[in-house]
Amino acid sequence: MSDRADRRRYLIWKALGTILEQLPVQFAVRVAEVFGGLIALKPSGSRTAVSQNVRALLEHGSDTPVDDAVLARFTRRAFASYARYWAEGATLPGAGLEVVHDRIVIVEGADHLDAAMSTGRGVIVALPHVGSWEWGGAMLSRMGYPMTAVAEVLDPPELFSWFIAKREAIGLAIAPLDRDAGKVILSTLNEGGLVGLLADRDITGDGIEVELNGRRAKVPAGPATLALRSGAVLLCGVVYSGPGREHCVIMTEPIPTQREGRLRADVHRVSQLVADQLSVLIRQHPEQWHVFSDAFVEDAST
Repeated sequence: MSDRADRRRYLIWKALGTILEQLPVQFAVRVAEVFGGLIALKPSGSRTAVSQNVRALLEHGSDTPVDDAVLARFTRRAFASYARYWAEGATLPGAGLEVVHDRIVIVEGADHLDAAMSTGRGVIVALPHVGSWEWGGAMLSRMGYPMTAVAEVLDPPELFSWFIAKREAIGLAIAPLDRDAGKVILSTLNEGGLVGLLADRDITGDGIEVELNGRRAKVPAGPATLALRSGAVLLCGVVYSGPGREHCVIMTEPIPTQREGRLRADVHRVSQLVADQLSVLIRQHPEQWHVFSDAFVEDAST
């Protein structure tokens, strides 16, 4: 992409973000959901991938194929949910943390989080691409548990800097996904801090193969590796969008991370335990799983 195109992209995203920040959250969300639903009507590779992923979730544990009409409805909801995610993320910096306090609640597992943070060993929260994890990060900051997260670097650099500034405004610290990301995360954990890592999709291509929702999939080895090497507490969490304008958080019990053998074997074992927990969380709201490419190894050639 040329410098001029990069500059244009940055200006477009900045303008859209600035406009959305000025809008009431629910108005922006409603417009986005309608737009997302319309995009889902157009045939595309993304729609095919989402449909395949949702089918795998809906048919998990069943011998009966999902009805085509039901699958189409869930696919549209997935696009609408993703549009809501972007709208809420854009409006959050302008909404203020008091809005977060009013519209998000930990419905399960607050005691697990408090106990983990009280150890002083650092905490890793493995997250699925579900709902709006930024709202969860803002909530944690308000609770006194500021979260550090890793994000893919965006082009141009001005766009990524703008993205980081907006996340910092709601209490999130963002580490670029580069060769220094591991050092930043380990430093945070060594200081007793909290790190949130998306753990259900291999982005870098060097992930580990596990069973996710009954299918083979590649996921990042980072959460397991960091927990095993640092001694940090590892648990899973999710931030569901809804019901209505609300957000609901679930934190799981800590995942056992004691060393049992060679590091590679332990990483695979712990990664599978993480995948088991994430599978349950993802299936609760399959239409909120924001994965727009083939999620499973078996689907890689389709």
